[in-house]
Formats: sequence, C-alpha cells, structure tokens
Amino acid sequence: MKFNPLIVIPLYNHASTVSGVAKGVLSLYKNVLVVDDGSADGGLDKISSLPINIIKFKKNQGKGAAIISAASWAKNNGFTHILTIDADGQHFPADIEKLLIAAKEQSSSIIIGKRNFDGETIPKASKFGRSFSGFWARVQTGQNIADIQSGFRVYPVDVFDKYKIFSKRFAFEVEIIIKAIWAGFDVKEVEVGVHYPKNRAERVSHFSFIKDNARLSVLNTYLTIRSMLPIAHRKFVKNEKGDIVSINPFKVVAEQLKSDGNPFHLGISAAWGSFWGALALPGIRNFILMVGVGWFNLNRAVSFSVDKLAMPPFIPFVCIEIGYFLRHGKFLTEVSWQTIGQQFLQRVLEWILGSLIVAPIFALIVGSVVFTIGHIMKIGAKKYL
Repeated sequence: MKFNPLIVIPLYNHASTVSGVAKGVLSLYKNVLVVDDGSADGGLDKISSLPINIIKFKKNQGKGAAIISAASWAKNNGFTHILTIDADGQHFPADIEKLLIAAKEQSSSIIIGKRNFDGETIPKASKFGRSFSGFWARVQTGQNIADIQSGFRVYPVDVFDKYKIFSKRFAFEVEIIIKAIWAGFDVKEVEVGVHYPKNRAERVSHFSFIKDNARLSVLNTYLTIRSMLPIAHRKFVKNEKGDIVSINPFKVVAEQLKSDGNPFHLGISAAWGSFWGALALPGIRNFILMVGVGWFNLNRAVSFSVDKLAMPPFIPFVCIEIGYFLRHGKFLTEVSWQTIGQQFLQRVLEWILGSLIVAPIFALIVGSVVFTIGHIMKIGAKKYL
C-alpha cells in the first residue's frame, strides 16, 4: 500500500497555541486531523475556518484516547500512518518531514521525534522525567530509547489493533512503545528541535504532577513485572504480501536459522538466552539477559525466544529436584501442602541452588542444538547456490 500519512493534532485546552500549530502544519501538508479532547477554552473556534478534519469529544478522555480515535479514523479513510504533533507549540512543523522520511523508509516502524534538550530553557523536570522513563524502558525492553515521552511521532495505523493498550492519558505514549517492542515492531528515533518559552507562564501543560506520575508509576510497575515473567509475547511480522501478521514466538528461531549466516553466533545467542531463562533469579536474570544481548551484540530474536523454553513448570521442577538432592541426598517424591505450601521457602532455596547446575547444562544443550541446526541449514543452502 502506498505510504499515505495523516497529521494528527491532539487538542485539549490549547486555545492560545493551536492556531499557530495548525497553520504551520497546513503550510506544509494538507491532510490534517484535529482531535478535540473535550476542550472548554474555545480552541476549536480558533481553527474553525481552516481546511482541516475535526473529531470532538464531549468529555475529556485523555490524550491516548484521542490518538486511538485518530488512528481508527485514519485507517477508515485510507491513511497508512499517523503523525502526532502536540498542540502546545513545542514541536516545529518543519521537522515533520524528517519523521515522515524515516517512516517511509521503515514503514512498519514507530518513529519518535527525539527532542534536543540542550537548550537553556528546557525544564529540569522534563530532563529528569525523560531520563527516568528511558531507564525503565531499557529495563523493560533491553533497548535504549532516549525520548519515550515525546509526543512527536509516527505510528503505522496497523499497530493499534495488534495489542491491547490500557492507558488512555499521558501514560499511553509509554505503554504503546514498550508493547510495540515486545510485539516485534522496530522503534526508531530522529532528532528534532523543541521550543520551551523562557517565560514559564507561556508554557501550556496539562500534566498533573500527582495524578499522571501516579499513573506512570503504576504502569512502569506493571510493565516491569510483565517483562520479567517467563511468558512469551505475541510477535508480529510482515508476510509476503506486506501485511503485518501474528507469528508464534518459537518460529522466530527457525526464521533466524534460515537467514543468519553464522551458526556459531546463533548458538551463542541461544546459549545466553537459555542460561538466563533457566537461572532462578527473577527480575535480575531478565535485566542481565537484555543488557548482555546488546553488550555482546547477540541475536536478539534468538536469545529472547529460547529463554521462553525455560518456562514453568518443567525447568523449575528439575531445578527443585536437583536442589533438593544436593541438600538431602535424595529426590523429592512427596507433593503435598506440607512440601509445597508450608516448606515454600525451602523449595525456593532449592530452585535457586538447582538452577546453578541446570542453567549451564541447559544452555550448553540448547546452544549446541541451535548451532548444529544452523550449521546443517548453512551446508544445505550452499548446495543450492
């Protein structure tokens, strides 16, 4: 499908700035949609004479709800992407082209406008918030996203119906990026300018320090816990027709075996993922797994897929049995409330102890299998060249 973007301006009580933003965008692009999120300051009256499309909410529902509504409207009207630009005037319409060029080159990726925060007028709270959110994004995905809070970004409209987004306000822009990465979508950043007036009274922001920070805290807690659970995320890829379709996470390994020309690299990647997947250090193991993949330049798809092979109950059960044997000289054969419930902490200790033996053996087996399969596929491929 031909690349066909729609410029979206979420609006909520920005009467003093929305006209300048809308006119700036219209001077460069004709397809513009304003989503009024229940404004009460007459902002729509400022742009009523402009040749733009408008969606108006009767009540304030949140920025996320406005963007979701815009994406649905865009898809129903034949647009392939939406570019969101804030109505407060902090973004420069001239930078839109940078984002659209990147989106056109990588049509299934989300493109974020990474704001240049080197200026003297940038609020310290904004700098801290960006760094803080970036830290948690790294923990949750293993990727370095410098400006996950930027509202200046391009989304493929197909992204919005692939996974559930619970946040409907400011936290939406964090949640959709984290879950997009989990689902296999690429997230790219393009540096853009940003405008913060020297006079703080001229800055228009509806971010609630207490409510929105509380929402972000709850969201980051959920995302961090979810990132550490040994449950595979649903993945999406482009098929031969160019459509984004769901794929079984374990099929990712098979696809990588076909395309990667270095079986040893694949084997090491598989060994790394399976080792930390089997190790009984919830939370810590996921963080080390993610950081190690980037640090050692391993195959991310393989490492993050094979670690799911250590999902409960089989590997933890084996670890507990090994740990129990090391402590008592025999295997645990009784499954009862006493051994599982009352002695729960002892089983956890044995799980950790046993995993120290099981994890390296499991990694050696999985890594060797992946290396062997990759080597066979590579030899087979050469015969047909």
